[in-house]
Amino acid sequence: MDSSRPTITIETANAPVASGDAAISPRSLGLQLNTDIPPEPKDREKDAHPTSPHNVFMPSPVNPTPGSFLSVPDPTTQRQDSLETISQGDTIVPSGSSFSSNKKSTGSAEEPIMTDPNALKPDAGKEADFHVHDNKFAFVPGELNKMFDPKSLAAFYALGGLKGIAKGLRTDLEAGLNPDESLLDGTISYDEATAHRITKTAKSPVPALPEGHQLRSADNSHTGSFADRKRIFCDNRLPEKKGKSLLQIMWITYNDKVLILLTIAAVISLAIGLYETFGQTHQPGEPKIEWVEGVAIIAAIAIVVLVGSLNDYQKERQFAKLNRKKSDRYVKVVRSGRMQELSVYDILVGDVVHLEPGDMVPVDGVLIQGFNVKCDESQATGESDIIKKTPGDQVFDAIEQNSNVSLKKFDPFIQSGARIMEGVGTFVCTSTGIHSSYGRTLMSLDEEVEMTPLQGKLNVIATYIAKIGGAAGLLLFIVLFIKFLAHLPKNKATPSEKGQNFLEIFIVVVTIIVVAVPEGLPLAVTLALAFATTRMIKDNNLVRHLKACEVMGNATAICSDKTGTLTQNKMQVVSGSIGTSHRFGKDNDSEDITPQECVATLTPDAKKLLVQSIAINSTAFEGDQDGVSSFVGSKTETALLIFARDFLGMASVSEERAKSKVLQIIPFDSGRKCMGVVIETANGGARLLVKGASEIVLGQCSQLLSNPSKGIECCDMTGANANTVLSLIDSYANRSLRTIGIAYRDFDKWPARGLRRSEDGNEVLFEDMFHEMTFLSVVGIQDPLRPGVPEAVALCQKAGVTVRMVTGDNKVTAAAIAKECGILVPGGIVIEGPEFRNMSKSEQYEIIPKLAVMARSSPEDKRVLVKRLKEKGEIVAVTGDGTNDAPALKTADVGFSMGIAGTEVAKEASAIILMDDNFTSIIKALKWGRAVNDAVKRFLQFQLTVNITAVILTFVSACANEDGASVLTAVQLLWVNLIMDTLAALALATDPPHDSILDRKPEPRGAFIISLTMWKMILGQALYQLVVTMILYFGRNKVLPSITPRYTHDEVATLVFNTFVWMQIFNQWNNRRLDNGFNILEGVTKNPLFIGINVAMCGLQVLIIFVAGPVFQINDPRPGNGRDPQGGALWAIAIILGFLSIPFGMIIRLVPDAVMEKLVPSFLKNRASRVPGLTVSDPEAFQKYPLEYQEVRDELEFIKMFKGGRLTNLKFAIQHPRQRFAHSRNSSYSRMSTTAPTVSPAATSASAAEKPEVVVPENTAPASPPATEARRRSKSTRSRANSALGAPTVMAGIIAAGVAATWSPVEKIDDDEVKENSRQ
Repeated sequence: MDSSRPTITIETANAPVASGDAAISPRSLGLQLNTDIPPEPKDREKDAHPTSPHNVFMPSPVNPTPGSFLSVPDPTTQRQDSLETISQGDTIVPSGSSFSSNKKSTGSAEEPIMTDPNALKPDAGKEADFHVHDNKFAFVPGELNKMFDPKSLAAFYALGGLKGIAKGLRTDLEAGLNPDESLLDGTISYDEATAHRITKTAKSPVPALPEGHQLRSADNSHTGSFADRKRIFCDNRLPEKKGKSLLQIMWITYNDKVLILLTIAAVISLAIGLYETFGQTHQPGEPKIEWVEGVAIIAAIAIVVLVGSLNDYQKERQFAKLNRKKSDRYVKVVRSGRMQELSVYDILVGDVVHLEPGDMVPVDGVLIQGFNVKCDESQATGESDIIKKTPGDQVFDAIEQNSNVSLKKFDPFIQSGARIMEGVGTFVCTSTGIHSSYGRTLMSLDEEVEMTPLQGKLNVIATYIAKIGGAAGLLLFIVLFIKFLAHLPKNKATPSEKGQNFLEIFIVVVTIIVVAVPEGLPLAVTLALAFATTRMIKDNNLVRHLKACEVMGNATAICSDKTGTLTQNKMQVVSGSIGTSHRFGKDNDSEDITPQECVATLTPDAKKLLVQSIAINSTAFEGDQDGVSSFVGSKTETALLIFARDFLGMASVSEERAKSKVLQIIPFDSGRKCMGVVIETANGGARLLVKGASEIVLGQCSQLLSNPSKGIECCDMTGANANTVLSLIDSYANRSLRTIGIAYRDFDKWPARGLRRSEDGNEVLFEDMFHEMTFLSVVGIQDPLRPGVPEAVALCQKAGVTVRMVTGDNKVTAAAIAKECGILVPGGIVIEGPEFRNMSKSEQYEIIPKLAVMARSSPEDKRVLVKRLKEKGEIVAVTGDGTNDAPALKTADVGFSMGIAGTEVAKEASAIILMDDNFTSIIKALKWGRAVNDAVKRFLQFQLTVNITAVILTFVSACANEDGASVLTAVQLLWVNLIMDTLAALALATDPPHDSILDRKPEPRGAFIISLTMWKMILGQALYQLVVTMILYFGRNKVLPSITPRYTHDEVATLVFNTFVWMQIFNQWNNRRLDNGFNILEGVTKNPLFIGINVAMCGLQVLIIFVAGPVFQINDPRPGNGRDPQGGALWAIAIILGFLSIPFGMIIRLVPDAVMEKLVPSFLKNRASRVPGLTVSDPEAFQKYPLEYQEVRDELEFIKMFKGGRLTNLKFAIQHPRQRFAHSRNSSYSRMSTTAPTVSPAATSASAAEKPEVVVPENTAPASPPATEARRRSKSTRSRANSALGAPTVMAGIIAAGVAATWSPVEKIDDDEVKENSRQ
């Protein structure tokens, strides 16, 4: 054991009481909290909690009293059977501190913490963080960082605890920073900031700054607000990673084997050309241009590299910009006593930051106050346990009071990168940006460029094309080389000319390979995604994962939230009832009564009770939104607060909360669907205030407010009264109103007798309190539909996408909204979550096709629905905004989170963020997703046509020519390659989506990327181009207009080249449509880039013919043609034949697809059906298979890393490794009709020895077959020898079978599964 590590003796008798049991941001909300902590010493009581005149939450200073602290009762409970070992989630107690259950507290028990000499000692390599020029604060970044990495209470105490940190950072724990702060006057010393400590210790001496390090913050470049604070501690921005320079990207692009091979050939050609030009004699008048071809090839390579590199460079810059926007989010911060929302980039050291469930902590800090704050620090520290946080003041008191408990369980540290799982509170920021623990982690990461499934599919195709091109090039080389050798004895040329002839053969072969290798495919995907994601931001879609953009295009189902997505999320109380007699708004039994008329009849006590129920039992607060004073919080709570302010005479929320002492807070929970607060009454008793789902609140009420116009007297909740309230709830729900029930219960004392406490002993269980309530009121809140939602739903249905509503509202309200949206149509089913979850799997499969609305659903219900849809082969998109929506967002193929109302956890789990929380933005994402797929397919259709034509034409013409020369020279082929790989990709990949893109149905999961219609166009156009070029080349003067003298070979070769290029230019217009429609001009005016690129290509082709003759081997002009090498007749032939590609494409579209399908051989159809689809990882499905297959996954991942080359570097595992051997979810490709085992409810309660019931649904999508008994064995029951040899054996079998018979592991496993299942 390392002696340098601290030795810790853990007390096992009693555990400390965690301190997070206070109120919602109690100080910022102005709440007085109950406590059992004894009064503080007089010398610390005076200024323990400074107040500020700017604090609107506490309009008058509240003197520190025992009641203003958090509740810390004496009874303590032991931590739940947890093994107390040191981990990153624990707080480090310095060496020498020991606590024992049989050892009485002594004055020296805490001395190692209070006197640790190394508490603030710099770690090796971190000395630069301890040296600051002209420091206006008591601490430097390095000293504040000592509290983290690992967490250290000794450092926390050495900094003076929470009070010392606040004083040293010159901030106010109540009011936060002052926005007017700029350059600070004076300084504060370490001793001044930590003077209140009982034990006075001096700081450890700081080692000298290492040589070569600059003194931090020596410049005065920081000006404006918080200049000194930013200069010393920096803001919360991380330095941008230095991207690759253009030269680096050019070098990477150039490091392609084919380009290097072509470069070698070009250099040899240039060397021989220079020798022939300057070392050989020439006939009079013969141009000395033998060197031109080598230079032209080198120039073409340079252009290809430069254009490709510029595209990559621009792409990197665009995605860096997108990532910056993706990382930005807003958090709640207190400044000058007012809560406001700031970008995470603008948080500074000393800021008071608000915490809520679901938040991801952006900076390091220390908890000021909090109620039941629990953090998941697994991403920040690797600690898997949920850690409860203790306010800093309580930890400091426990240290100085020599508490007889283990301080290791006290954790006041809020660590950046952690997630808030429960509770609310505030903390003071101590480290930001590069100094925060999360920032340091991010600085050490190097994220790889994300590869999308579409790129993976294209790379498979590109590999096949490259192989075919390589085979054609090799075959051509063999044929031409044999011809070269056969003519060698009769060849009277000089050795240099013979070498040049051989080199020309080599160059043509290499050029064919260059043309065949489709480098433009990855470029097309990159351009399409970069263009789409940039434009989608303007449509309020922020794409976090690129693959979501293309997968969304084929979505077949959307499971949408109601509130905020389909509706405006601007709630307003429009109807209600106080008791059963005093009503306002419209309902079934009364006329429209205004709220003013209803409230005017209430007594002051009834009004006060309503105001307390609304204002105190709420997490919303007053703040500014867009410069306007309003309430900030959930829309339901803000609607109630607006009602209380406008009609019940509520002053400010902070004043109402300051008047009441909060004893306990029960945060809202999606399981119980209500929230509550316990306050102290004037007679010393307590009152529980609850609001939540009206049916649930009503179900716990035994009394009813009888006549609020005479007081708050109660009567029994009879059946008639209950039915009256239920009828009110139904009438509101039928009008699409959200109903909120309000109730209360009084206690004589607190805690009342008979109420159980929670495990930590600080809270009374809500279940024990929440009964025998008095029903106070029910209100109906309206949330109108967003404009355009019904039209958007209709467009989805037109596009073949089924929209389902999944909401927590009741069945009636959900159905009313769904009808208004157009989601609920005749024949649709509305079901509640509990009913759905209690169905068997077969029943769920049966109901899903007609399911339109799921009401009262839990997050797990949503996740199960998504999973069932995916099992049926659907591609599912899901919307969610809460932390509890994260499982469904992760399970879905595409998860949409809300940019405004969404929590950080939801955003992190999603693939696309809706910046405006609007359902209509999902339609735009659907259109852009289809546009991306179409853009890539258009380019693929264009490129395959050119590839087939160029390779066959070059091969045939070279073989037919006596000299082995191709009709298309190397430079001409490189120009065509440039058209294909760059200009066409840019033109075809930037087409915005048209409205007609929603007229077709989505493609099924796993569909081949090249459709039958595309193959029809590719083969038809290739056939047309080959026929035209072959007739021109071999027919020559027989098919060309009669002219004297006759057309020469060079003129015909130039005509073939010119015609070939013009056919590609016009064929681009054909490829703007992928279906059998004739309107190829649809939306062309919306894409000026396409028109501009076509004009540029036409101009460049004309320039090549006129002025680039020597380079492109264009024929010399005839006498009388001026500088025109072709003449009007040949130009007309080339352009007309090129233009005829468009009408010929229309003729091809008239051929029915069914005819083409009959021409496809059956073995090709079977091969196409084995193309893997886009799947999402499902760990549960993979666990049904043997352990060997699971281990093979890891070995395949390892082997995949060793593939090299430009194309294979872009390889992408289309399926997740866990799905590589899993059974296909798509029913069309499955061979099994048996579903996975489904445990019935009865089986669940049975003993573990009983086998689960297997349900086999009828006419449902097949799933994985039941696992055999051998497969049910756990890893622990296998023998070690079997586990060690299993994976290599299976691995060897897979590789051997794959090499021998191009065998698909997925299919083979399916066969084995069938055989094994049949044996059972």
